[in-house]
Parts: sequence; structure tokens; C-alpha cells
Amino acid sequence: MNDKSLEKENFGRLPISKNEDVEFSEDLADENDIKAQQRAAEADKRAERSKGSDDNR
Repeated sequence: MNDKSLEKENFGRLPISKNEDVEFSEDLADENDIKAQQRAAEADKRAERSKGSDDNR
């Protein structure tokens, strides 16, 4: 079984979504949660900048 078919078998039925609405509690967050939140915000900024540059083409 090659990697692609294994990927489809394991992940093929998972939903694809963007900006899932999840509740974030700073009281319950650990260091990894806070870092992940920061990375997500940075990724959103990069995506918005990239989207803006695509509109100018």
C-alpha cells in the first residue's frame, strides 16, 4: 500500500474546514496552547496577505 492510498484510507473521510469555532479558555490553557494560538494568528495574517496579493494579479 503506498502513502497516498494509506492517506485516503486514514484521512479521506475527515471533514475539511477553516476557522473552526472553538472555545479558548486562558484559565485552562498551557504553554503549548498559547503557542498554538499565536502560530494560528500568524498563519491567518500570512494567508490574508497572500490572498490580497493574489487579488492584484
